[in-house]
Amino acid sequence: MKIKTFFYGLLTITFLFISCSKDEVLDVAEPEAVDLQEEASSKALKQIGSGVMMQAFYWDVPAGGTWWNVVKGKVGSWSNAGIDAIWLPPVSKGHGGATTMGYDPFDFYDFGEYNQMGTTETRFGSRSELTSLITAAHNNSLSVIADIVINHNSGGDSEANIFTNSNTYTDYNPQSGLFERTQYDFHPNDYHNNDSGVFGGFADICHHKSYVQDWLWKRSNSVAKYYKNTMKFDGWRFDYVKGFEPWVVKDWKNAVGGFTVGEYWDGNAGTLDSWSQQAEANVFDFACFYRMVDAFEGNDLNKLSGDMMWKRNGMRAVTFVSNHDTERENTKILNGKMLAYAYILTHEGYPTIFYRDYEDWLDKNKMNNLIWIHNNLAGGNTTNLWTDNDEYIARRNGGGGKNGLVVYINNSNSWQERWIQTNWSNNKIKDYTGHSGWEPTTQGDKWVKIQAPPKGYSVWSLK
Repeated sequence: MKIKTFFYGLLTITFLFISCSKDEVLDVAEPEAVDLQEEASSKALKQIGSGVMMQAFYWDVPAGGTWWNVVKGKVGSWSNAGIDAIWLPPVSKGHGGATTMGYDPFDFYDFGEYNQMGTTETRFGSRSELTSLITAAHNNSLSVIADIVINHNSGGDSEANIFTNSNTYTDYNPQSGLFERTQYDFHPNDYHNNDSGVFGGFADICHHKSYVQDWLWKRSNSVAKYYKNTMKFDGWRFDYVKGFEPWVVKDWKNAVGGFTVGEYWDGNAGTLDSWSQQAEANVFDFACFYRMVDAFEGNDLNKLSGDMMWKRNGMRAVTFVSNHDTERENTKILNGKMLAYAYILTHEGYPTIFYRDYEDWLDKNKMNNLIWIHNNLAGGNTTNLWTDNDEYIARRNGGGGKNGLVVYINNSNSWQERWIQTNWSNNKIKDYTGHSGWEPTTQGDKWVKIQAPPKGYSVWSLK
């Protein structure tokens, strides 16, 4: 019995020594060389936020390693339509190998080149196909946004865990040989028992450990810098940011730069605004999403008067109608999707379009028309002109070289008309959607009558 006690005590001391030594490892490698030709070409990219972002995937896209090539074949037409950035699913090898969507990360540096987790390619394709896609996107002036999943990991081997007194799957030995992990890098550990939150039964990463910070964003070959300098990503979408503190996103962004947006799934605009300020990053406007669900699915446009992130800080709000997660939920927008897109593509915030809405489900010509309207007319702050159960009218007041617009959303079953005040005196205006053939002239006091079709919308600006 005394021998066993001595043995386990010695084992504990050894583990602790290893942990301390590992946390003190310094990165002395020279920064990786950056392809100057690629850097030069990146200067031709559209400014993110000047157009519209495309979510270039959906849940359970076809398996078989074809997805990168599918997206590559679309970047040219997307760019021509007014898209300025594409958001890709998690690109590294997950525990599920060729079946996973990548939200169960195992090897952050395996982009489809190592035979592990039962496959060489990821669900989406090989590393060479991914780099070819990124190059094609850049050649079409599109930025590429990486989906960053750093709250949790999956696929580690079992090890005796001195912090839980049980075996845990926290021993990670990826074939890339980079960012190996043990029980000391997850919760609970010798730093603390937990952080903001865990996700399911996955191993929860401890971002307070210096070893984890080094590998995620500090080292010259950290995940952040490898993705930026070697793989040529231009920005970051952080998954499940409720699971760790905002400073993690801020430190990552400060280390490598690039467009940054967090998925903080909460319908409270104040909560979203607070996280955005602390992380110094953009945030998906779930408050806007839920108000639109209430308005368009609940047939009550008064709900659009509710609080939203874009109303608090349009420069930090990334608006959306649906995404890969919401489409699998019971709460989503179905019948009023085109009206919802008319809303986000005429209002403040950086709009995101969901792949299936654009490519499969909605009228692509109407979507392209709204993208054009957003990119060419929707400037300045927003003034609400009319809201009731069936009708919503708002004015973008112009700015940044854009004339502004008036959007009229009609959720009733018949044509509607309203007198509204514009910013233009004695000017002819027209509906840029083509839904109305009117071309009225505004009065000297800037008032004019406009109309909108049943279950439809119109967007008015100077002819």
